[in-house]
Formats: sequence, C-alpha cells, structure tokens
Amino acid sequence: MTNSIEIPKDGLAGLKQNWKSDIVSGFILFLIALPLCLGIALASGVPPMAGIISAIVGGILVSQISGSFVTVNGPAAGLIVVVLSSVERLGGGGAGYHSTLAAITISGAILCVLGLCKAGKLGDFFPASVVHGMLAAIGVIIMAKQLPFVLGVKPPASEPLQLIADIPTMVGSLNPEIALIGLLSLVIMISHARMRNKIIKRIPAPIIVVVVAIALGSYFDLRDPHTDVIGHRTIYIDPKFLVSVPLHFLDGIKSPDYRQIASYQFWLSVFSITLVQGIESLLSCAAVDKLDPFKRNSNLSRDLAAVGFGSVLSGLIGGLPMIAEIVRSTANVANNARTRWSNFFHGFFMLVFVLTAATLINRIPLASLAALLVFTGYRLGSPKVFKETHEIGVDQTIIFLATLVGTLVTDLLIGVSIGIGTKLAIHLLKGAPISRLFTATVIVSTENENAYIVIIKDAAIFSNYLSLKIKLLEIPPRMHLTLDLSSAKLVDHTVMEHLHNFGENYSREGGQFTIIGLENHQSASAHPLAARRLC
Repeated sequence: MTNSIEIPKDGLAGLKQNWKSDIVSGFILFLIALPLCLGIALASGVPPMAGIISAIVGGILVSQISGSFVTVNGPAAGLIVVVLSSVERLGGGGAGYHSTLAAITISGAILCVLGLCKAGKLGDFFPASVVHGMLAAIGVIIMAKQLPFVLGVKPPASEPLQLIADIPTMVGSLNPEIALIGLLSLVIMISHARMRNKIIKRIPAPIIVVVVAIALGSYFDLRDPHTDVIGHRTIYIDPKFLVSVPLHFLDGIKSPDYRQIASYQFWLSVFSITLVQGIESLLSCAAVDKLDPFKRNSNLSRDLAAVGFGSVLSGLIGGLPMIAEIVRSTANVANNARTRWSNFFHGFFMLVFVLTAATLINRIPLASLAALLVFTGYRLGSPKVFKETHEIGVDQTIIFLATLVGTLVTDLLIGVSIGIGTKLAIHLLKGAPISRLFTATVIVSTENENAYIVIIKDAAIFSNYLSLKIKLLEIPPRMHLTLDLSSAKLVDHTVMEHLHNFGENYSREGGQFTIIGLENHQSASAHPLAARRLC
C-alpha cells in the first residue's frame, strides 16, 4: 500500500536522509542535460551558454523554492520555437538575443505573479487535444529546422514547411563528414530507445552520442580549418561545426536589452513564451506527480511562481526560460531520486563542469546536438501521437490537426487559438448551451454526513471545468463522493480525463469516488475517456 511507504523528509533533513540516492540521480541528470541544454540553446538561436545558465539556475535555485518534489527544471525543446521566433522577430543575432532576454525576464515575472495568485489551476483550462497538437507542431518545427545542421548544410529557408519541401535539395548537397556524425548520432538515439540490454540502457543515450561525436570530430579534425575533396566536390571543414562556449564562465553572462519594450513584437514574444512555459510546466509537473513512487501532490501554483522567478534571474544573466521538464524528470524518478535535492545536484554538477571543462564542451560537434533535437522533435510529433489522439475520437483528431496545421502555417499563439476555437465550435454543434460555455451547472447535495452527490447538468466541457473543480474541491476528503452525469448533454474528453485524475487522487487520500449516469450517453470511441453525448 502506498500509504505505508515512509514519505521522504523535505529540506535539510531530506538531504541528510536521502543524499546518496539524490546525488547519484543528480549526476546522471547532469550527463543527460548537458548536451540537451547546449542543443536547445543553439536551436533557439542563442549562445550555447544560455542553455547551461538556465539549467544551473533551475537546479540550484528553483529546486529549493518550487512546489514539486522530483521534477527537474531547465530549458526544454518545447520552448525552442517561441525563443527562436522571438530572436528573429526582435532583430536577429546578438540584438535579437539581448531583446529576447528582456522578454524572458518579463515573461518570468508574469508567471511568478500568476503563481502567487494561485493560477496553477488554469492548467485545467487547456484542452488535451489542443496541447498535444501544439506540442506536435513544435516537434515538426524542431525536426525541420535541425535537419540542415544534421546534414551539415546551410538552411535553405526559415519556414518549416519550406524546409520540409527542400529536404531533397539538402540531402543532395550534404557535407559527408558532418552528416556522418549527425546521422550516426540519430541512429544511436533510435537504437538506444529500442535497446533491451540493461547495462547499456543505464548509460544515458546523449552521453553515448556526445562521446562518439567527439571521437569522430577529432578524427575529421573539425577544430582546424581545411578542405577535403570527395569525388568531384570540395568540402570545407572549420570550427563553425563545433560548439563554442567561453572558456571563462563569467564571459558568458549577458544582460537584457529593454529598448523594444514598447513594441508589439516585443509583447508578442512575451506572451508566446509565457503561454508555452506556463502550459508545459503545469502539465509536466502534474504528469511527474503520477510517476512519483510516494504519490506526493505538487503545489502547482507555487511551482509556477518558482519557475517564473527562476526565468527572471536566468534572463537577467543571459539564460533561457525554464520549465518543469518531463523527460529529465522521468529519468530522475527512474534513477531513484527521492527529493528536490536531486535537481539541485544536477545544477551543481553542471556549474562545476562548465567551470572546469569548457574546452571539452567546445569539442562537441553541432551535428550531434542537432540529432538529439531531431529525435526529441520526433517524439513530440510522432505517428504514435496521431494514433493515440485518433483513438479517443474523430472530434479530437479534428481539433488536434487544426492546432497542428494552424501553428505550422501561422504561429503558436494563433495555432492554439484556432484549436480552442475549433473545440468550442464542435461543442456548440453538439448542443452545448452558449450560456454554459464557461460556467457549469453543478448541484451538490448530501445523502448523509459521509456521502455527497454532485449532479452536473447541461454540459461538462473544458471551458467550464474550473467551475466544476471548485465545487469538487469544497467537498471534504475521505467521503463517499458520487458524480452524477445523467443530466449532462455533453461531457468532453478533457473533462473525462480531469475527472479520472481527480478520482484517483481522491481515492488515494482515503475517499471513495464514483461516476454514474453515463449509460445513456453515446461515446465518441471505445476509449474509456472519450467524449460522451446524451442520446
């Protein structure tokens, strides 16, 4: 039973109790995070040190003030698209980078205020299919923009759809030596994910990629400018194909430039970063809670405030925004982390390595980092994601594709708006009353002192779930709670998913949660959490 497990202590007592397991997990996280932080920064159009700074601040500082226990804070692939767009929008190059740092600090301040205002619950508002569509679009964009670096060619375009169309041209003009490093790195990532050998699986795939890539980079002598003749082609090789970080850490500290603060482009950057950072942090934090063997519930609002505060500090000294990152957090749990100190040690090891081994970082080929991101992008937008969405129902597929295509054709904010608008339109077509779009009709009654019945009428959909959740949270724990949906004309997938999660948490705390009244509803698919419509 979960309740019989001793919950690890927090604070310094937790460090004393669990330092052995947390320091081991922190070191493994550092090995995983180092190449990813470098790659995310480069893909975002900023100096590689920006990713390192974000991980250090996220690990050493944010870990100690966050509302979560085993999540890992730092830069994430999901933020690449909005940061890169910001850099390009605000002037490109160094000017765009410094202006984006200003946008990051203001975005972080907004998140911090939202967290202090208990806005963690806003994560429940965004429909699951819209979020998945947004992440899939981000994955496609990452793959399209990183493929030229894997092949060692100059990007022929800036728009992702045009880059996809230009793939044959890029393949035809690839740099054989750089492409070998990039494609071999990609093969290693794919093979490692499918590997069953337990010994090899314990070695983080990014570290294998970096070690092999450094060895190949040395063999091809990437550090010294030269030319190679392969067939009828002359191939130019120089250090531009390698990572470049300052040998002295303080040289990597940069300051934000607020001169564009009055422009529309600046605030578009601020809101884009805030949206993705907020959504991903809340979703990742909630997801990691399900993986926590001790079943602890994070304070999402506090975590949001901590991530925002960390991003302010990160942006002030030249770093990327950060989130509660799901992949590294999953690895943290898998490596037996018990408290937030594992996140701290991950940031500490990162700082020590950068202070003592910057020359080694500068031997990493960019193609290997691009390959890591192509693999990450594929996982965000893989066919499996499409398949799982379609299994929930055709309406979810429509919403997913509307968000995906809308984001690819326009930008992230418009794409998400298109997805939400599509979902609202589908709900109206299925009979959801306009008057109930943002407020659910909820009736709470008691059978006896230990039993509550909650009746939902009209519609239970993503946009009015917050009003329902407020009523559910008012009910004391350890009761017999029955949710009656027999009078609800429509119950969407997002609400079904939220109710499922709420029921698990309520039961874990000693209560009994039951849903009734769905026998007369038609399900959108065979999926247990598919949308329901009253016949």
